[in-house]
Amino acid sequence: MNWKDKVLKFAIILFIALMFAYEVDAQCAMCKAVAENAQEDGYGLANGLNSGILYLMGIPYLLLGTLFFVFFRKQISGFWKSFNQIH
Repeated sequence: MNWKDKVLKFAIILFIALMFAYEVDAQCAMCKAVAENAQEDGYGLANGLNSGILYLMGIPYLLLGTLFFVFFRKQISGFWKSFNQIH
């Protein structure tokens, strides 16, 4: 299986995964207890806590994605330089 087939397979799997994605609510036990004990507008507080947790959860993925992109961009540019030297 060449790299084009692998990329196509990954793109298809990613498309299917995103097609069936739905909104999820992340909430730790402590945040849930705070949200349940809130007397005024508990629903708004719970939504704010969920948004904050999802924000904090997304930062490591964003950093890892950036590092992954930078690393493979350097690898691909090195490949093209060696490929052009051969031909």
